[in-house]
Amino acid sequence: MPPATSGASQATMPTDARIQPSPTTGNPTTPETADRRHRPGDRAFRRANLALFAAGVATFVLLYSTQGLLPILSADLGLTPGQASWTASAATLGLALALLPASALSDRYGRTAVMTASMLAASALALALPFAPDLTTLVVLRVLQGAALAGLPATAMAYLAEEIHPSALASAMGLYVAGNSIGGMGGRLLSGWAAAAWGWRWGLAASAALALLAALAFRLLIPAARNFRPAPVDARALARTVGAHLRNPLLVRLYALALLFMAVFGAVYNTIGYRLIAAPFDLPQSVAASIFVVYLVGTATSAAAGRLTGRLGRRGALYVAIGVTAAGLLLSLGDSLLRTLLGLVLITGGFFAGHATASSSVGRTATHGRAQASALYLIAYYLGNSLGGTVGADAYHSVGWDGAAAVGLTAMTLAAGVTLYATRQAVRARRGVTVDTLGA
Repeated sequence: MPPATSGASQATMPTDARIQPSPTTGNPTTPETADRRHRPGDRAFRRANLALFAAGVATFVLLYSTQGLLPILSADLGLTPGQASWTASAATLGLALALLPASALSDRYGRTAVMTASMLAASALALALPFAPDLTTLVVLRVLQGAALAGLPATAMAYLAEEIHPSALASAMGLYVAGNSIGGMGGRLLSGWAAAAWGWRWGLAASAALALLAALAFRLLIPAARNFRPAPVDARALARTVGAHLRNPLLVRLYALALLFMAVFGAVYNTIGYRLIAAPFDLPQSVAASIFVVYLVGTATSAAAGRLTGRLGRRGALYVAIGVTAAGLLLSLGDSLLRTLLGLVLITGGFFAGHATASSSVGRTATHGRAQASALYLIAYYLGNSLGGTVGADAYHSVGWDGAAAVGLTAMTLAAGVTLYATRQAVRARRGVTVDTLGA
């Protein structure tokens, strides 16, 4: 999830209060321009909200369309879990690699143009997926599809920040996040159920059809941008900003946490389907595909993460998220279906709480280039999904569920180490030794 927690890019405020930078491009906007932003009650406001909701659905339907199909792909194509998992990991890998270029293109050619091209290109590739003759073709198409999809998470928040009045921005972003959640869950469920009935090719076709409808709805609904002003792509300036972020130890730790939390999520959800259809559970494929309903737990825990942070601080909230995730992994060991399901609930809740806490720290930590800081967070996030999903599937193939759980526990141990180091640095900061903290 998400994936949808990147946050809108922001710029530092100038000394002249009469002319303010655009929230995403830094281009000057006058109060009259700001007044042109869509407000609640406006027809354009409703259309923008519905369009971005549809965009979120389309993006995450396509991004995770194969995750619910992995056991069927293995059976039909004679693949190991590790080989089949590449169909899921390839898309997130392609997305991660294309995020920064997509954000730069949106600054040059416009938010709506990049988002429209992104969804239509990804939907066209989705229509080709059911005809893939072998694993290699399927993986290549998924890499291309992920790269095409990068235009949405790299641009959607920027569009909202530019076009929606600040008083309604939180609710608009909330609806976009809801579209991400529903698309992520719905894509897995739809493809899994269709595949259980008619095979994996029909599962992919069903996802493609839903995503194409959502993409067309986006194109019909999205209001024309009022406040976007094109800016030239400055590769050197972009490289300097990225380099500065990667030299910031606070941000690097947040990126490490993004990778580690998502590695757990990828390892668990790339292999849980295999476990549920195998002995001793022997669940039907259609029932096993329904396990992704647990994804809804993340909606509640993401919202609760803010309250938890208010009580315990950011590092305290991270310790809780790490502990809950690790407890879920340990609970899922053994042959009890109830314990496995309860463990999955804890893993999902802990992951979303940790992700929400870490991602919200990026905007506070970055003092400039917040769009690039958020993009780097998402790159680490999706790389973690690709890495954890593939390594977890290989571990499952070698030693079963205990292997996948061990991958997750290793990641959480490393995350605890990162957070403990940040805590020690914060203690030293209070003693006047250093000012290095975890986004505090």
